[in-house]
Amino acid sequence: MKKIGMAVVLILMTALTATAAARREGGTTGEDRSLDSILSRKKLVLGLDDSFPPMGFRDERNEIVGYDVDLAKEVARRLGVELVLQPIDWNAKEQELNTGEIDCIWNGFTITEERKQNLLFTPPYLKNAQVIVVKGNSPVTTLAGLAGKTVGTQMGSSSIDAIDDAPQFKASLNEVIEYKDFLTALMDLDVGGVDAVVIDLVVANDNINRSGKNFRILTETLGEEEFGIGFRKNDRALADRVWAILLEMARDGTVANIATQWLGADISIIGK
Repeated sequence: MKKIGMAVVLILMTALTATAAARREGGTTGEDRSLDSILSRKKLVLGLDDSFPPMGFRDERNEIVGYDVDLAKEVARRLGVELVLQPIDWNAKEQELNTGEIDCIWNGFTITEERKQNLLFTPPYLKNAQVIVVKGNSPVTTLAGLAGKTVGTQMGSSSIDAIDDAPQFKASLNEVIEYKDFLTALMDLDVGGVDAVVIDLVVANDNINRSGKNFRILTETLGEEEFGIGFRKNDRALADRVWAILLEMARDGTVANIATQWLGADISIIGK
């Protein structure tokens, strides 16, 4: 009896372990209830960096606004759920998502091959580029002109990847300083703390237009990229539904209106 009992226990333990592993790997025993969960909770928690204009940032009333915010609000409305905007540490964004603190990352989130290994992305919804901002009176006009100079950028951002992906450029620099956000880096540029800032084009354009600072964007870039919405690897049902709603919004003109308001023109690539 003891031998039989032990055999049964071992079989049950093996089955439970296999089931758990299958769920972690997205196997057949791990049913995708990501969309059902959002609909039953009637809440979609969006993780974002709240200092990333014009995608998501705090206005003069300390309310979180922006292009991505308005897109997400309309998606949530059409889903019939409440949108919860959850500011996060951008340097720990994937951890926040995978531990269930948030349901998606939607805030000028660059699609990269490395990130695709761990996350599920929607198709791209906006094109972007990594550019270099200098002061208007700076003698620097090219990437080569930054040799021996100090540049700033945001920690955990795709700007870091862009610098790493240009080893000759990186090696030519005196130092790369990582700030908690791009706005802090630009403030340091304004007071002469750094010689340039590597930053997203949409953020650079918005800051120059909004602040009126005497900044200039170099013609040379560190590469083009695309923004997508990031979900947990197995949350395909939720990701697909959000993208389907965005396509509806593109067809009925909602996306164009939001893009024109925040970006100055309909430069969205949803459905194009």
